[in-house]
Amino acid sequence: MATARNPSEKLAALSRCMVFEALSQDMREELVAHAYSKGYAAGDLIFAAGDGGQTMMAVLKGTVRIGLVTATARDLVLTDCHQGDVFGEVALFDGGPRSADARATTNVELLVLERRDVLAVLERHPAGALRLLELLCARLRRSDERMIELAFLDISTRLALALLRILESPNHAFAKRPVRLSLSQTELANMIGSARENVNRCLKSWEKREIVDLKDGWLIITDEKSLRLLADRE
Repeated sequence: MATARNPSEKLAALSRCMVFEALSQDMREELVAHAYSKGYAAGDLIFAAGDGGQTMMAVLKGTVRIGLVTATARDLVLTDCHQGDVFGEVALFDGGPRSADARATTNVELLVLERRDVLAVLERHPAGALRLLELLCARLRRSDERMIELAFLDISTRLALALLRILESPNHAFAKRPVRLSLSQTELANMIGSARENVNRCLKSWEKREIVDLKDGWLIITDEKSLRLLADRE
């Protein structure tokens, strides 16, 4: 579903994206001239792993979940993209298929850029292309760190890191404390590559230590300092 955005609104939106904020004004204006906005309802599949990757997208409103199904048929959440985040860039740049699924977890509005337009702009601005490459490499490093977490860290540390990433996201960074999260234990398990039962045991243990409170379906973070100690982030 396409939605209407005037050029100044699209330019402002693109300027808020980490991947594009360091580019020159001229580059952003050229990209915006070709960009279009598109909306999805909560639950809609935006693209699936294996699809052709001819677009990259910036989140204007809402949340998009990037994930995949493992060889053992377990859902794995890779990241949640919020306003100002960009996704789909890997397949766009290398011309290969999508490496993961992207699904709207809320009603979302996206700013869409086509591969042919992005590559044409980068060919005209080699210095900007190098800067964009640096930013994308930084994102890949964070992805590598996530894979290391899944491979080597215990469940308690992984869960603490996952919750801290949520607390530090734009949706919650400046929210009133304590933060109340509506994530299910299954969703949390998918985020850290574990089973729901393991997450339940961990949260129950934290509840006894008054780090979290489980109440009426909410996960309430009552002691962020202790959560940081669990994640080795203090």
